[in-house]
Amino acid sequence: MSEELIRRYFPGLSEEQLARYARMEALYRAWNEKINVISRKDIDALALHHTLHSLAIAKVIRFKPGTRVLDAGTGGGFPGIPLAIFFPDVDFLLVDSVGKKVRVVEEIVSALGLTNARALQRRVEEVEERFDFVVSRAVTTFPLFVSWTRKKIRGGDFNALPNGILYLKGGDFQEEVRGFRRELTLYPVSDYFDDPYFEAKSVLYLPR
Repeated sequence: MSEELIRRYFPGLSEEQLARYARMEALYRAWNEKINVISRKDIDALALHHTLHSLAIAKVIRFKPGTRVLDAGTGGGFPGIPLAIFFPDVDFLLVDSVGKKVRVVEEIVSALGLTNARALQRRVEEVEERFDFVVSRAVTTFPLFVSWTRKKIRGGDFNALPNGILYLKGGDFQEEVRGFRRELTLYPVSDYFDDPYFEAKSVLYLPR
């Protein structure tokens, strides 16, 4: 069960948060029967491959209350929904250009009672609001993602890390990030979670 896995790595979470993670998993399973928002092979590993992977960002930074976060290219709601459960006092906007995915995200956000998260069908380049952080899970090449989102990040840093991009990326991406070497910090997810699934995965942090 997802709450057992999450409790292992985040023992300080409330029972309400853990219950929401369990409810979230059930909702995704139900929705995936109607709309394929998560690959069939991954749905049985949802807690590990999606929920826990999303929460790697919560190991890198604990967003302070009032932080504004954009999940750019959220797809079925990752990493935005798991992070919104984890950080109830942080404001999340989950954006995707695919309408059917956004509708599922809206339904799950509503069913979970997440008042700190909203979904929007829009290309990320068209979002006019500004945020403290932009998060995502490898929706495109890193240089292209930076070109889409870096101007969406506002000043006024008040978290432990300066405002910027937190990007979940796997595989061999060294060549892809070559142009950002001086600014980029890599956080291997395997430093936080011991499952082999995370061995080649990192959180890429790029300040604005």
